[in-house]
Amino acid sequence: MSNNEDNVLESNQEVLDINTSETSEIRSLKDLIDHVSGKHIPPFEHEIDSGLADPIAFPFLAIVGQYEMKLALSLVLINPHIGGVLLIGPRGTGKTTAVRSLIDILPNVEISKCYYGCLPEDIEFGGFEAICPDCAEKYSKGISLTKTEPVHLVELPLNAELGNVIGGFDERQLIHHRMRLKRGIMASADKNILYIDEVNLLSDEIINAILDAAAMGKYTIRRGPVSATYRSKFSLIGSMNPEEGKLRPQILDRFGLRVITRGLDLDSERLEAYQRSIKFKSNPRLFINQYLKETELAKFEIEEAQKLVWKVKLPDQIATAGINLIRDLKIDSLRAEITLFESAKALTAADKRTEVTIEDLAVVSPIALRLRSSTFMDNYVKQTEKAEQSLKNRITEILKVNQIE
Repeated sequence: MSNNEDNVLESNQEVLDINTSETSEIRSLKDLIDHVSGKHIPPFEHEIDSGLADPIAFPFLAIVGQYEMKLALSLVLINPHIGGVLLIGPRGTGKTTAVRSLIDILPNVEISKCYYGCLPEDIEFGGFEAICPDCAEKYSKGISLTKTEPVHLVELPLNAELGNVIGGFDERQLIHHRMRLKRGIMASADKNILYIDEVNLLSDEIINAILDAAAMGKYTIRRGPVSATYRSKFSLIGSMNPEEGKLRPQILDRFGLRVITRGLDLDSERLEAYQRSIKFKSNPRLFINQYLKETELAKFEIEEAQKLVWKVKLPDQIATAGINLIRDLKIDSLRAEITLFESAKALTAADKRTEVTIEDLAVVSPIALRLRSSTFMDNYVKQTEKAEQSLKNRITEILKVNQIE
């Protein structure tokens, strides 16, 4: 066995051995989040600045409090069918910090090596004509078309234009009088996470393009005689400050989980958040190392839950209870059932179980069902029903008069 293989085995064993000693009570992802939230970090020396730009994310498990936000983001990593997360709250409540901190616990995924995103599954459904000639040749020779990489966090800049989002002509090829399309941000986000900060400030044309592509899982762009269809199966995470503007109901409905972020209530938590922030700024690498084992364990737990979530069963009795809850809350959108049940499955898998319980529904219901009922629609329906009844009454009266004559 090679030295590299020995190192990988030792690394994996370290992750599996984390459950010993002080973390012996950790049995699930929830236990891990609870445990690390109360972890004490000793003081350490200030790091000497090298002057080089090296973006380092704050550890996800080092975020104080905000359990609901951390739970929602974890569930979306486990089950992409949930439909994404929307973080709603005032400035300074850790929304962007939490999303960017996901980098270290993102699971691995199989992605295409090809510029055009060709995958073996394309051949299964469409034959060799569904992939580019180069990939067809590689496939016939037994050369893999994919590689394993960690899921990427793709951020959409607030000043992004539609061409940046969906793609367009490759300017480098135009110089050589060749017409070739290049992928946009949405295509780059395929099988990854697309994060939109200040989603309520995006232009309508861009947000509509993103929502349509996310719903279809693919999109097509045409530039003159050239066209291309790209995959866009990404998990969508958005954040917004409601003080800066509302979100259209159509957009709000597309987000699966909705988390209301607030400031920390306990003085001890606010002090701990301050101290961790200062320690991270003083010596980011050393601070991250304090959470390294737990971070590796969280990534391992998420990858294991991803494998298990497809085996989780939803009993009819539990499904009926969830539907009754949605009906009682007067929620019309059928996306409510999708989000509720898929979130419950993710939570079940994270707890290493294979059957959803009523307790799982109770945990995920607040983040899956809030902000889904519409007072406007309720009033609109009532007015429509009143007008409908008046119309029926008038028709009945006219028919009676005509019968008498």
